[in-house]
Amino acid sequence: MNKIKAIFNWSGGKDSALALYHILKEGKFEIDELMTTVNSKYNRISMHGVRNELLYAQGKSIGIPIKEIRLPETPSMLEYNEIMKTVLLELKKKEITHSIFGDLFLEDLRAYRENKLKEVGLTAHFPLWKRNTTEIIHEFIDLGFKTVVVCVKSDLLGEEFTGRIIDRDFLKDLPKNVDPCGENGEFHTFVFDGPIFKTPIAYTLGEKIFKEYDAPKNKEDNCFLSTIDEKPAGFHFCDLIPM
Repeated sequence: MNKIKAIFNWSGGKDSALALYHILKEGKFEIDELMTTVNSKYNRISMHGVRNELLYAQGKSIGIPIKEIRLPETPSMLEYNEIMKTVLLELKKKEITHSIFGDLFLEDLRAYRENKLKEVGLTAHFPLWKRNTTEIIHEFIDLGFKTVVVCVKSDLLGEEFTGRIIDRDFLKDLPKNVDPCGENGEFHTFVFDGPIFKTPIAYTLGEKIFKEYDAPKNKEDNCFLSTIDEKPAGFHFCDLIPM
């Protein structure tokens, strides 16, 4: 049976890793590249703040090349849509028909992705969609995945949560109003080991910093609306240094 050619949207975090695990296990799709948006000014994964050296180390260990989509530091929604449309049209020429995401339950984000893909004749696929997030994070841990928290939203979690490995102690320490998978943008992670990796990704913890982002003036002003509110939002970041 011929496999379906697809692009996999890779953030470097836990939901992406678990979604890719299930896609590879199922064997229905052919994944030639892991597509990741990168801040072109800092050479870091968008929003997560992880150095692209570590991103490429993930791709090498997994055995699937990284396709880096370079974005301006603060792209508008219009800029983001234009860049992504150009990329998707090029992918379509390679007979790719599907785009795979690790999203869990954000309906507006799914609708946005589906609509934009439909414009260029591609289909979205969500292997983890609507699964219970507590169940997902425990499956992730039980499978042997290891991930470190690289970014937290400061009005929900303190700086001390950055740099921590997600395990059952971490889950016990989470406030009740924080989703265990951080699906509402409460925290972001970097996966460094697990069943999809040939070897672990080596890193050390670096500097911790705080950044505040101004609220977009309207929905057309920023393409990261799922993580930036209508008011200024603060984030604690922990740098990871490749070894």
